[in-house]
Amino acid sequence: MTKHIYIFSPSSAVRDKAAFKRGIARLRALGHDVEIDEAALSVHQRFAGDDATRLAAISRAAASGADIALISRGGYGLTRILDALPYKAIAKAIAHGTEFVGLSDFTAFQNALLAKTGAVTWSGPAVGEDFGAEGGADDIMEACFDDLLSGQGEGTGWRLPARDAEAASGMRSIHGAQLWGGNLCVLTSLLGTPYFPTIDKGVLFLEDVGEHPYRIERMLEQLRHAGVLARQKAILMGQFNGYRKVPNDRGFSLQSVVERLRTQLKAPVLTGLPFGHVQTKVLLPVGANVELAADGRDVFMVWGHRHAHHHH
Repeated sequence: MTKHIYIFSPSSAVRDKAAFKRGIARLRALGHDVEIDEAALSVHQRFAGDDATRLAAISRAAASGADIALISRGGYGLTRILDALPYKAIAKAIAHGTEFVGLSDFTAFQNALLAKTGAVTWSGPAVGEDFGAEGGADDIMEACFDDLLSGQGEGTGWRLPARDAEAASGMRSIHGAQLWGGNLCVLTSLLGTPYFPTIDKGVLFLEDVGEHPYRIERMLEQLRHAGVLARQKAILMGQFNGYRKVPNDRGFSLQSVVERLRTQLKAPVLTGLPFGHVQTKVLLPVGANVELAADGRDVFMVWGHRHAHHHH
């Protein structure tokens, strides 16, 4: 099942060229028609080209007619150009069947687009760190990506970690709640701007990398004090990794952050969502309506057959 995949760089410059090449090779080995944006490897300061270059790349991705528009990598860069993004063109491309996929800094693009247009994008892999992973691309990630391409992807499921087994007990099934979120740091940076979605009774998912638990808590507190967390039906904690504990934590940990959050919210806080800066990640539809249910430690999230109009 050959698909047209358009690779572009909306954020930081591609520094790991080997990983980028491996990712392209992997996508081609899977049988896809891979088109690489002309500015994909551009460099200006830390960015993949100056702001105008990256905006032009985003416009080309939207005009490509591709099945998938996939970012080369995250990093930093989209926040600078949120007031100049071609929102209508991107939403139109999505309406015509182009799925935008990415994570990390792409959280800014995804949530701004959702706030401005309501269009759905996918939190998922990047070319270099995922398809170009040194040990080979992750099987689960590839299977989820394949599900998206075939229009078969209707949901995901995971097991709560043993220490959080109680978190879902007595949880009522959630129906028709809008899924949104992404990288905690990037999402929090949008608060108070026109690019932060105002979503009531949603399902908010969060992940982050390289942030100490106290910094994670500080961002969660900002969202809580702003009234965002109390308005959600569930908070899903993805993978928080790549940080170092320090001696003066004295038992303060990511687990204590989560446990304290649970005492402050009526909505369930569910951990273990397989998403974040990790190899094994699912693809999640940002802005889609989902159903969320739990059976013991097993959590199920379903978003239905959005692609019924695609012929197989």
